[in-house]
Amino acid sequence: MEALFEELAERLRESPGRPLDLPGVALREAAVLVPLTLREGTPTIIFTRRPEGLRRHGGQISFPGGVRDEGDVTPLHAALRELQEEVGVAPERVEVLGMLEEIPTITEFRVLPFVGRLAPGTVLTPDPGEIAEVLEVPLSALLEPSRQRVEKRFLFGAERDIYFFEYAGHTIWGATARILRNLLDRAEGLPAWKGLRRP
Repeated sequence: MEALFEELAERLRESPGRPLDLPGVALREAAVLVPLTLREGTPTIIFTRRPEGLRRHGGQISFPGGVRDEGDVTPLHAALRELQEEVGVAPERVEVLGMLEEIPTITEFRVLPFVGRLAPGTVLTPDPGEIAEVLEVPLSALLEPSRQRVEKRFLFGAERDIYFFEYAGHTIWGATARILRNLLDRAEGLPAWKGLRRP
C-alpha cells in the first residue's frame, strides 16, 4: 500500500494543481486538507460532518479546513491549522503529498485543497463544537460507479458538472465532492490505485 501514496505524490509533483483564474471575481481565501491514511491495511480517506446548527455548511460532509487567517503564512498553514483544531491532528503527523486544483464555491470562497497522508496510528479527537462526526471511508468504496452521480447546474456563468458520492447513508456533494473527483481523476491509471477497484 505504500506505493499508493508514493505514486500519488509523484503525480502531484509532476502536475501540481493550478490556482483559480476568475478575473474580476473577489473570493475569500480558504484551504482544506484531504487526509489519507491506512486503517488495518486499507487505504482510507477521512471526511468530517459539520454540526447542523452552524451558520455556514451546517450538516454537510467536508474535509478539514477553513478560511485563511492573517496569521497563516500560506494556505497550507491554514489547512494544517484547521486540521489540528477540528480533529486534533498535529502538523508533524502529516506528510503533505501535493496540491489539487483551487476551486470556487457558491458561498464565495476560493478553496485550495492539499492532499496529506496521516502517520500510521494517528488518533482523531474531533472538536464537538466544529465536528459532529468523522467518516473514515475506504477509497475502494468511492471508486464504485454505483456510489457516484453527476448533475448539470448553472454556476459562475456557465453550466457545470455537480458531483455526488453516496456512502453509508451520507451524501458527499458540493465543493467536497468536486475536490474528491479531482483527486480520483489525478490518481486514474496509477498502478497501485488500479488495484483498489473491485472486479
